[in-house]
Amino acid sequence: MKYSALNLEEKFARFSDHWSPKIIAQMNDYHFKLVKLQGDFVWHSHADTDEVFITLDGEMSIELRDGKVDLQAGEMFVVPRGVEHKPFAEKECKIMLIEPAGTINTGDAGGDFTAEDDVWV
Repeated sequence: MKYSALNLEEKFARFSDHWSPKIIAQMNDYHFKLVKLQGDFVWHSHADTDEVFITLDGEMSIELRDGKVDLQAGEMFVVPRGVEHKPFAEKECKIMLIEPAGTINTGDAGGDFTAEDDVWV
C-alpha cells in the first residue's frame, strides 16, 4: 500500500463555493471537512453532536445566543451539542470541521445554505 499526506491548500484549490463543506478524510465515524466561509450563515444547532471549528486561514466569528467567539488562523473552538450558533466571516476564511459522518451543515435549520452531504474533494 502507498501512503501519502493530504495537502490542505491543494484540496482548498479544488473548490470555490462558500458554506459548502467538502470531506477530505474519515477517521472511524468522523469526517474531516474543509469549507470556505464568507458572510453570514444561519442560526442552527446540532442536537446529537458537538462541532469542531479549526481556523486554518483568515478570521471568523461564531455567534452564540449568550456570547461570541472570535477565531484567527491557528485557533479552534468546540460548539457543544444542542447549542445554537451562527458562523460569520467578513472576508473569506478557510476552516476545517470535524464532525460525525452524515452531519448536515445547517443542522436543524435547513434552508438555502444546506449543502449536499457526502461530497469528497
